[in-house]
Parts: sequence; C-alpha cells; structure tokens
Amino acid sequence: MDEQAKTLTNFLELTYAQLEELNTKARALTDPAQAEKQHVAYLTSETHIKAVTVCFSDIEGRLHMLDYDKKFFLDSLDNLTFDGSSIAGFSKQSESDLRLKVDWTSFTFVPADVFGAGKVIVFGNVCNRDMTPYESDFRGQLQAYAEQIKAKDNLVAYMAPEIEGFLLKGIDAEQSFDSRTGFQLVSTGGYFHSLPLDELRLFIDKTAEVQRAMGFKNEKDHPEVAPSQFEINFSYANVLRACDQVQLYKLVCRQVAMSMGLTATFLPKPVQGINGSGMHVNFSLAKAGKNLFYDKNGEDRLSKLGWEFVDKILNRAPDICLLLNSSVNAYRRLDPHFEAPNQIKVSANDRGSMIRIPFGNEHSARIEIRSVGPDANPYLALLALLKTGLEDVAPAADSDKRTRLRFLPSSIHDAIRIFKASEYATQLLGEEAKEKYLEKKQAVAHRNARELGHRVKDAEILYHHEVTNQYLWNRF
Repeated sequence: MDEQAKTLTNFLELTYAQLEELNTKARALTDPAQAEKQHVAYLTSETHIKAVTVCFSDIEGRLHMLDYDKKFFLDSLDNLTFDGSSIAGFSKQSESDLRLKVDWTSFTFVPADVFGAGKVIVFGNVCNRDMTPYESDFRGQLQAYAEQIKAKDNLVAYMAPEIEGFLLKGIDAEQSFDSRTGFQLVSTGGYFHSLPLDELRLFIDKTAEVQRAMGFKNEKDHPEVAPSQFEINFSYANVLRACDQVQLYKLVCRQVAMSMGLTATFLPKPVQGINGSGMHVNFSLAKAGKNLFYDKNGEDRLSKLGWEFVDKILNRAPDICLLLNSSVNAYRRLDPHFEAPNQIKVSANDRGSMIRIPFGNEHSARIEIRSVGPDANPYLALLALLKTGLEDVAPAADSDKRTRLRFLPSSIHDAIRIFKASEYATQLLGEEAKEKYLEKKQAVAHRNARELGHRVKDAEILYHHEVTNQYLWNRF
C-alpha cells in the first residue's frame, strides 16, 4: 500500500509486541459479562477499527468467517444472522436463517500484515431463530458442557494439542492435486533439521511470531519427522479456548504459507511412504486448581480417575473413531510403521498405542490421545472424549484389556459402518446431529474406492472437507 492510500484509510495497525500485550489482557477476561462490557466499549471508542470478523465452524470442523462492519456489528449484536443452508451439514433451504451469539471471551487482536488492517476476531456460537443452541454447532455444545461440569462438580477440562502439518510448494496445492505427480515438498530435511533461513524454517518462525502476538502461549516449534513437516506447539488452555486456538492455528498457518506462495496442509497423510500428521490431544481434569489425573503412587503416576477415563475411551474407541478420524485420508495415517496409533490400547512408551501416558508430575500429569487427525472438528472430538470419559459406564478395570491387541477401523467405510450402528454415538450426539454428520461422511466415502491401496488418490484429496467447496464438489 502506498503512503497516500495508507493515509486515506488510516486503519489500526499495531506492532506484534503491542498485540501480545493486548491479547494477554484480553485472555484474562474470563467472565463473559465483563468481557462484553470492556470490548464493546473499546470497539465503540476506537475509530480505527473497521470490521469485526466472527468465526464459527461447520459440522465437519471447517472454519467460516463473516466480516461485519463495526458500526453494523455493534447495532446488531442481538440479530447477527446468516444463511445456514449455504453451510455444509447445517440447515435446509426451507429453514435457512441461523443466528450467531458472540463469545466475548474469545476476542482477539490480530496482526494487520496477516489479517488486514483495522480488524479484530471473535468466535460465535450458532443459534436457531429463537436463540436456542443449534444442534449441529459443536462449539456451542462443548461450551455448554464445560459450563455444566464446572457448575455441577467444579471441574475444568484442559487440553494442549500437538498439531502437525506439511508445507507444500504452490498456492492451493490441494485443489490442484494430481495423483500421478503428487505434492511437491519444500524441504527434504528430517526431525529438528532445517537450515535457519530455508523456506520451512522461515514459515515456522513467521507463524510462531503471529501466534505469540495473538495471545498463544508458545512452547516450542520445529520441523517434524517427515520432510517438509512442521509442528508449532502452544500451552494448555481450557478445552473451549484450546479448540478455538486449533482453528486459529490452522488459519494462521494457511495464511502465512499463502503469503510465501506456498500451501500449509493438514491432510493426515498427503504423501505415502513417510510419516503422516496427527493432532495429539494432551488432556487433563482439574478441580480447585488441583490436577485430578495425578497420583504419585498410581500406576505411571496416573490417578484412579485418570485410568477410568482411559478405560472408557478405549472401550468406546470404535464408536467414536469416525469423530476423531473424519476423512478418507485419515485412515492412511493409522499405520504403525510410521509411529501412528492404530492400536486400541494404552502405553507409557509405545507410540503405536491410541493413548499414551507421558511421565508427569502434579502439574503436568495427563493422558495423550494420539489417534486424533489434524483435520478433525476439534470441538466435536473434545466433546466426544470429554463426555465419554466422564459419563460413560466404565468397563471393569483390567490391565489385559488395556494392552491386548485390538485395532481401530482400517478405512472410513469400516468406521462409518460402526458409527452408524452405534447406539452410543446416537446417545452422544443426538439422532439429528449424528445423521447430519454421517451423511457428510458417507457422501465422501461413496466417491472413494473402498480399498485405500498404496497410492494417495485424487478423490480423497479433492473431496476432503477442508479442501473442497460447492464449486469443486459439483465439477466431478
């Protein structure tokens, strides 16, 4: 932008240090009423903000964004509507009007060089016309459930994800995928190996800087095992905030990559013959600040509650597999030859196990659920894991059941068959939401071969829910 145009627009542009300070203060506003009061006052008085970006996720977990003019947004807070029939898995055309309820505790200041000048971001929950929660909005369901267990038992669920991805040459590399040539990787380096100023390292550095500015509590970042693979880790947060950060993390990665003429992809297995990408979910429960998963005398220092949680998830692993591994491509990743967790068991060390028990203390004790794909709807995945661990009937404790050789479904077709027949899945999601989710998964599965084979195929990429859109879907 030339100097004259910049003078004419004069929208808010803050340094990364200023953004980090503002977002740290915003994260401290955990009371919704207080957060709304302060942020509405800020938006009203700040003349250099032009728009508020409201984010929500569809039933499959794809992030959607609406930019509202700031003045219109403030005047229409009780009536932010959108056409739900245009969103995959939402409402029918005959009942298309849906509404958004702003979650002011998610208010985030964003870098102008990544999101544009004069913008801020908030997340919204999708509601029906009468402002009751919409059954296909799993963010709203997760938030309601987290508030319920807090009010009832003073429980707080925490999560820290480890989300892997690949950096590919070209913009929109997924949408132009050709199985005959595959993807072009930007780096052939390996674990922790990347020259300081090569494309992969520059991408990781820039993304980490943006995250830090947006209030993420960064921990470590590095190239992963596979060539051109990355992982940028951030700290624990309550499950709702952590899921919001998953969505923002993927958005930032894609945006930074695009600015470099590249593509950041979260396909679980974009390249055959090398490690795939996962979203390892580090999970714990706390009460009055105490980690309920820690017991210094427990097996692997995990408490009785922690082991019950593990047993329940292992018991329901086949029923919820489609929620944790939600694409055709996800089942390529579940290959033990590449450190991927296809075994329904728990272990302190075996990374082929669905659940791992990392060595921890009273602060860090947790379970690591390794079978979640990076393309899963994070709100849906965490809602399923949390409700299963807290509400399902625990099977009899048996160390043999925890370690005996059982496997997750080997394809999306098997996962769909189990999910469709599962009464537990119906109980977990409700019949209508289950059917909507199932319909989307079946539509993709029907356009793919039943056998995965060895080569990554066009259909599993082009029809992937994070890649395709209405235009692409109808071209084939």
